[in-house]
Amino acid sequence: MKATINDVAKQAGVSIKTVSRVINNEPSVRQPTREKVMAAVNSLNYQPNLAARNLAGTKSYSVAFIYDNPNAYYIIDMQNGILSACKKQGFELLIHPCSAKSDNLLEEITSMIKQSRIAGLILTPPFSEMPDFVKHILTLDIDVVRIMSGDIAPDNLAPCVMINDHQAAKSITQHLIDLGHHEIGFIAGQAEHKSTVERLKGYKDALTENNIAINEQLIIHGEYSFESGVNGAQQLLAASNKPTAIFSCNDEIAAGALFASRLLGISIPEQLSISGFENSPFSRQTWPKLTTADQPTPEIAENAASLLIAKCRKQPLNNINSQYTPQLVVRDSTDKVTQLSKQ
Repeated sequence: MKATINDVAKQAGVSIKTVSRVINNEPSVRQPTREKVMAAVNSLNYQPNLAARNLAGTKSYSVAFIYDNPNAYYIIDMQNGILSACKKQGFELLIHPCSAKSDNLLEEITSMIKQSRIAGLILTPPFSEMPDFVKHILTLDIDVVRIMSGDIAPDNLAPCVMINDHQAAKSITQHLIDLGHHEIGFIAGQAEHKSTVERLKGYKDALTENNIAINEQLIIHGEYSFESGVNGAQQLLAASNKPTAIFSCNDEIAAGALFASRLLGISIPEQLSISGFENSPFSRQTWPKLTTADQPTPEIAENAASLLIAKCRKQPLNNINSQYTPQLVVRDSTDKVTQLSKQ
């Protein structure tokens, strides 16, 4: 017979309310009592019904993650990071894909929030970078945490976990410059993403600080996709002034650029250096493996979820990292300029 919360309370010698506080990870329970309750939970193999708990109580124990991003690896890493925090805190996760360009976006998300009775919402780009959208969500009386590109939050609408793409992009570009590259192509993601803006700015700032003129013809505006990397590299390598290196705005673009270069008979890195960004599986599945910037997406997601849950519970926001700077990872796709690469 399945154990109930009454069975746990009886075996632990505490009230049902105390068991509920322990299961919900409320901070008011003393550690010895928490250990006694959890011992009873484990002994009886008690499985709390989180859905029923949400319906029965006045508090919600669910958070939601909405996204509009074609990168499957990014989405999976985000989901895993958020789920990790939810499992530790006794929360459920609702995942809701949607289009940021939908004419019915506000109605769709408003309906989802009201029907699901969620306590909070995690926003990633492009939603986190849409202030009017964030303002609307906040009118629905739920907590919001945003994951955004930049070094400081752009406003005080809702807490942010910031990713310093600018500094990371400077590091990648400086790495290429240190290898002797001056003609460095740049294949961008979607212009509406702040990450694209920050990474392009970091690229340009590194060139300027090294007294290298910015050549707009070496900057290709594209999307965060493999196909965009293929098309961007083809454009750069068809020009009369070919680059000796290409900085791709993410690893998927870089994988596409590497593929296009191979089709043109160009050796990597002997004739062309290629770097990516994010350190996704794309960077390790290519040959040669890609130089990139390590963006710890699962950790970022877990911290954002922990921040959101703490806000939902009105707890102190301690020991939560609110800014990350992706770190340079040098692999075999970048090397010094050679006579071949200058040809």
